Amino acid sequence: MSAAAARTLGLGFLAGFVATLVVHQGVWALLYGASLLPSSMPPWPLDLVPPFGVPAVVSKAFWGGLWGAALGVLLHRREGAAYWLSWLSLGALAPTLAGVFVVPVLKGLGAQAFDANRFAIGCVVNGAWGLGTGALLRLTAARRAPAIAD
Repeated sequence: MSAAAARTLGLGFLAGFVATLVVHQGVWALLYGASLLPSSMPPWPLDLVPPFGVPAVVSKAFWGGLWGAALGVLLHRREGAAYWLSWLSLGALAPTLAGVFVVPVLKGLGAQAFDANRFAIGCVVNGAWGLGTGALLRLTAARRAPAIAD
């Protein structure tokens, strides 16, 4: 792996991790405060989750970091409006679709009935996360790193 690729992955992970803690959970807190989320789903949850017994918010941030690394590699060459639109749309859709259709199956819950409200909320908080991650990467100039594969 080249130094540029490692830098893009590392900064993408860091940006996604931080954006989860600040932007994703911040928007979650606004929705929670507006009573658009159940009282059983507070922001910055500290309940311990398996298999390592880490707080749920740390688990969310870790997965946000992985999404940030993946999307950072995918979107690092985008410029201007395409950059922001890509982070917004892919940030909103990719993690939300995975959370609605893949994660329940991996957790042994089987296929779940589609819940339009859950999907919409996911798109809002994850879209905000995407913009936050893109902004953090823009601030670190990670997108200006040399191309990973020319």
